[in-house]
Amino acid sequence: MARIKGGMNAKKKHNRVLKLAKGYRGARSKQYRVAKQSVMRALTSSYAGRKERKRQFRQLWIARINAACRLNGLSYSKFMYGLKLADVDINRKMLAEMAVNDAEGFTTLAELVKTKIA
Repeated sequence: MARIKGGMNAKKKHNRVLKLAKGYRGARSKQYRVAKQSVMRALTSSYAGRKERKRQFRQLWIARINAACRLNGLSYSKFMYGLKLADVDINRKMLAEMAVNDAEGFTTLAELVKTKIA
């Protein structure tokens, strides 16, 4: 039986990695060994970045809600506690959207919270 060499598969694997490294500077986009390290690191960072983005958005929403609460004479924690007491189930993304674009609606929520807390 004839011997089959792995050159074709190796070439395919190398090209796959080099394609991912396209646009990298210098040897990082030309040499397989260096490109492989850069791509592995980049893929790890991009995975972590997708998780980080969710945290950053939540942080932004809370900051916006807090700013709107302060304008209505409440703190963020008291506002959220009051919403829970009032059985209002709105997520932070929508509350932040209301705080920015619908000030009157947010004010009515704040008044409801004030009545529930007092």
